[in-house]
Amino acid sequence: MPTIRDLVAAIRQREGVEAAVILGRDGLLIDSQVVPGLDAEHVAAHVPSIIQFADELGASAERGALQTAVLELEHSLAVVSCLSPDAVLLVLVQPSADLGQLLYELRRNRANIAALV
Repeated sequence: MPTIRDLVAAIRQREGVEAAVILGRDGLLIDSQVVPGLDAEHVAAHVPSIIQFADELGASAERGALQTAVLELEHSLAVVSCLSPDAVLLVLVQPSADLGQLLYELRRNRANIAALV
């Protein structure tokens, strides 16, 4: 059976992926592979607030909790995928990467990925 480390490595090896980070809902790093110069712990620490406000939006709109969010940043795209009540996947992707395929695979395999965490 694959491990979290295998999952992170597989995502990071995709073309255009700059970072694959598994973190707890508290923002603490579980595992990561990132491009040189990127501080995974620092980035992970900011994800819980994104989830909190997205969950509040979902509750206000009566649409439920955040499953996946795509954030378009100036120089990259960030995908935040809530895997379980305890774990989150953050993927930083170059704008030229095949985001559609990545999102499809994350959504299709969410339960399998969550079982690894």
